[in-house]
Amino acid sequence: MLQVIFSLMLVLAAIIGTAWLFRRFGPTQLGGNAQMRVVGGVMVGPKERVVIVEVRDTWLVLGVTAAEVTNLHTLPKPEDAAPVATGAQPFAQRLASIIQRRGAASTQAEPPAGGNTSS
Repeated sequence: MLQVIFSLMLVLAAIIGTAWLFRRFGPTQLGGNAQMRVVGGVMVGPKERVVIVEVRDTWLVLGVTAAEVTNLHTLPKPEDAAPVATGAQPFAQRLASIIQRRGAASTQAEPPAGGNTSS
């Protein structure tokens, strides 16, 4: 009976872990829709934001609250806007860049070898 309960707990943990991964690395993180991206946003209250979303060659200024999303303004994409990324960075590249940054930061923080020691 203990083995059955343990197996059930293991399956439930796998389901919860998978749901968390999908939420954490959703469609935008896994190379989702290249036709749409969030350009920027600003918090205007504890649960309210104003967000600019690019859809093809149009920018939508949206008011986002906990209850609804409202289109505040629509305007054409500016000519000097940054180009849309073609896809998300692969996980292996992201991990390597993080490891490289942490390695560089830790080597800068270490004191030089053979430094002056006092007794």
